[in-house]
Amino acid sequence: MKFSTLASVGLTGLSTVLAAPSSVDSRNANGAVFALTNAVNNAIIAFSRNADGTLTKTGEYPTGGHGQGVDFDSQGGLQLSADNKFLYAVNPASDEVTVYSVSGSSLKKIQCIYAGDQPLAISLSSNGFAYVMDGSVATTGIFGFKRNEMTGMLTPITNSTIATSTPIGVPGTVAFSPDARTIIVTNKVGSTIDQYSVAANGEAVLETTYASSGLRPFGAVWGKSNTLYVVESGLPAFGNAGLSTYRLDKVDENPLLKPITKSEKNQQTDGCWVVVTPDEKYAYTASFITNAISSYKVAANGTATLIQEVAASPGEGTEPVDLALSADGQYLYNLQRGGGAISGWKIQADGSLKTLSNSFGAGQGIPVADGASGLAAY
Repeated sequence: MKFSTLASVGLTGLSTVLAAPSSVDSRNANGAVFALTNAVNNAIIAFSRNADGTLTKTGEYPTGGHGQGVDFDSQGGLQLSADNKFLYAVNPASDEVTVYSVSGSSLKKIQCIYAGDQPLAISLSSNGFAYVMDGSVATTGIFGFKRNEMTGMLTPITNSTIATSTPIGVPGTVAFSPDARTIIVTNKVGSTIDQYSVAANGEAVLETTYASSGLRPFGAVWGKSNTLYVVESGLPAFGNAGLSTYRLDKVDENPLLKPITKSEKNQQTDGCWVVVTPDEKYAYTASFITNAISSYKVAANGTATLIQEVAASPGEGTEPVDLALSADGQYLYNLQRGGGAISGWKIQADGSLKTLSNSFGAGQGIPVADGASGLAAY
């Protein structure tokens, strides 16, 4: 395997750019799934998605940075751009983000850049910005970049971390609103949600902090309708996980989050990850301790109603973490931290899940019970 070394200049100094294999994956028409190992020598395991939703491993791509080998305890460590041309991976132990160009399920590394102290999640805006969530003991906040939409490369905005409302909040995720003017960060300790306003130049300012509808808000995603979907761990209480929804409305020209669904419980424990289908008809959450995927129906006004407490389960001891959807919304995938594999389901018309497999990638590079975190799909 041959590599060529280039240089890209960031405000923090030199970023190493390594070119990975450039062969085009001939099976790219059906999309791909990418899993982040979070190992000491961090890497991405790539899968081609077949027409029936099943997965085939096609490659392994070192990030050039270091994972931490233990749980991220966050959602969003691996993110695809909206056009699926670029993939962004966090390296928490080396304080970097790695950027790849995407061709089918093949990746080409184009940048590895400093991203603050212990980056654990990243969110991409619709207008060329990106913010990383840093979650170290020393620094808790967000670190911003200008994103070149042609090349995918990142340039720091201010080269500094913007603090969250509390240094002990243990943030769960960072997420841009659809209009790119608002960023939210969930804080598990204290059960709050921070809201930042984003200026036209990409600079973010902490604007307000809300009390979460449920205990320990963790993962969060925006729907295209400006509805925010937040899954709550519910710990330390057992059977207390739930899903809340919020609408971002303007009040006196100021965007404010208004609760719609206040913690619709699913009777599971430690709900941490959430996705919503592109048509916003269904949402799914993953609960780490009870090994469960729960399903919700979403009304036009953003109200979420539980369908099944356990719509699917990867199996005892699999410790389900990150969720990802195919671009067409037909397939749901889940990374198993305990099982070292990926589960896949076909989403039925009524929101129920039909199992494809609970063992995609087993024994093929995803660590078993050793902190695998981050999943992306298209």
